[in-house]
Amino acid sequence: MTPTAATPTAATPTAATGTLSDTAAMRFSGVAKQFPDGTVALTDADLVVRPGDFVSVVGPSGCGKSTLLRIASGLDKASAGEVEINGRNVGYVFQDATLLAWRTVQANIELFCELEGVSKAERRKRAADAIALVGLSGFEKHLPHELSGGMRMRTSLARSLTLEPEIFLFDEPFGALDEITRERLNDELLKLFKARNFAGLFITHSVAEAVFLSTRVVVMSGRPGRIVAEIDVPFDYPRSPELRYTPEFAELSGEVSQHLRSVS
Repeated sequence: MTPTAATPTAATPTAATGTLSDTAAMRFSGVAKQFPDGTVALTDADLVVRPGDFVSVVGPSGCGKSTLLRIASGLDKASAGEVEINGRNVGYVFQDATLLAWRTVQANIELFCELEGVSKAERRKRAADAIALVGLSGFEKHLPHELSGGMRMRTSLARSLTLEPEIFLFDEPFGALDEITRERLNDELLKLFKARNFAGLFITHSVAEAVFLSTRVVVMSGRPGRIVAEIDVPFDYPRSPELRYTPEFAELSGEVSQHLRSVS
């Protein structure tokens, strides 16, 4: 998806497109969201995601994590505050793979490019590159029901990769997977992050996943959600799977968990 160009103001949150600057890929300033039934999901949310950042957001259920992501994507509008999205293309990976059952892996991965009017030859090339990147070579002709949950999520990732996004939004994409598959896809996502150098905003309920993937972990309070802590993750990339079992990793995960307990 490609946000529509506009000039952000304090009264009307909008998404601005352009070349990523050195300052911010995404910026949320005083963002609030109140639904028509009166429910306040977010209040005074301030967050900056810079180019090269991979920021994970954790918080209690119902605290507005996914709402923040939907506002960033343009699928929802903030009730107050200012939102800037500085990038030509934004990739979005949902909790569910959202594949079309009648289309093959290849055809599903080409879908976004097809909708954007990319030529047949170019979208096939992009799809082939993405298939190789996510480890789906040999499964191009399979239908979604013939794939495991992990392979369906790989297909969803590959589909967004074809748009060559400068910004990637992830709404708990691995939450429904078993632990082994989840960790394997975390490892592969980090390889994609370093290969493509996008700015990432990742929603998760898993503290370990947040710490392993991120340059920074953001903790949100219970509803109405607000950002109460930002914890820098000091581990260098690339990150070995064995990092998860080190004392340093456990200590940092514990720090994030303490913040979560204080707001739950």
